[in-house]
Amino acid sequence: MADVPFDRLDGYIWYDGKLEPWAEVRPHVLSHGLHYASSVFEGERVYESETFKLTEHTERLHSSAQLLGMEIPYSVAQIDAACREVIAANDITDGYLRPVAWRGSEMMGVSAQKNTIHLAIAVWEWPDYYAPEARMKGLRLQLSKWKRPSPETIPCKAKAAGLYMICTLSKHQAEKDGYQDALMLDWRGRVAEATGANIFFVRDGVLHTPTPDCFLDGITRRTVIELAGRRGLEVVDRIIQPEEMSDFSECFMTGTAVEVTPISEIDTYRFTPGSITQMLMNDYSALVRPSQSGAAAAE
Repeated sequence: MADVPFDRLDGYIWYDGKLEPWAEVRPHVLSHGLHYASSVFEGERVYESETFKLTEHTERLHSSAQLLGMEIPYSVAQIDAACREVIAANDITDGYLRPVAWRGSEMMGVSAQKNTIHLAIAVWEWPDYYAPEARMKGLRLQLSKWKRPSPETIPCKAKAAGLYMICTLSKHQAEKDGYQDALMLDWRGRVAEATGANIFFVRDGVLHTPTPDCFLDGITRRTVIELAGRRGLEVVDRIIQPEEMSDFSECFMTGTAVEVTPISEIDTYRFTPGSITQMLMNDYSALVRPSQSGAAAAE
């Protein structure tokens, strides 16, 4: 994709029930979602013109909105149809899909009981999140000073815009310091997640992943656990303390954007991208791009 600001891309955005020219979609500056973070969203990947696990993402969008006291005025089936419509209108084969819902501008203040709930869906071409050569070497992560909050303080099961503020702060600092991402601990000091992805470790052929009790149980995370099960690999969902990272041989993160991406280091901890990580990367790629996996098998 060319280096063009996102508000100047060509194409169409589905906005409150119909397709609108991309550059003309303008939520008001006094929208409640901008000032008070009353906004939820999804990040979805389009492979071969189809959205991977579309309905599962849409169901989570609805659930996130409900956790923020918002009722999206479109059903899951209607949103799924709108996603397909905007993909076709923009002629996207491989892309990134972003549905987002937010409170509008009828009331401005903490209370916004009468505000309209808006929904927009955009899609754009999406190359690999990390260059292939960097991905295979493994990413370098920094431990963030910011921690995932207690579920008593945030709606941690919602994919809500406001919850990503500390993710942005963490990633910006990591990039400033020469890393590619950051690992966040939770409020108790336990291993939690990267800024936009879940994390897995490997020891003696067994996968270990933090229990998502204060952060999202990602759709890609669940998919990789299923793929590991098909391979007969044991997956242990448990509390992981930071000092345990010295005992793991492999490490990788999972997410819609990063897919399955190896990690080579987290601060002073070192990992070697190995056979289990490579196998799950290949299995995930075959799952989301079935025509390519079929062609490879035929060869």
